[in-house]
Amino acid sequence: MKIHIDEAKCVGGGQCVVAAPDVFDQRDEDGVAFLLIEDPGPEQHAAVREAALLCPALAIEVDER
Repeated sequence: MKIHIDEAKCVGGGQCVVAAPDVFDQRDEDGVAFLLIEDPGPEQHAAVREAALLCPALAIEVDER
């Protein structure tokens, strides 16, 4: 699994951090999300998928390859 965050779309809602706090965090200065782990292990895949679904701006893309 590979994850991409479109920073231009991110509105700083923080739902990704709530859903997958080991994978996502937010910058203090503007609230934009960033990845703590670019290639999460299988145990985190469900949380990452949930984070992408919860994102109000649809800024998270998940590649399942």
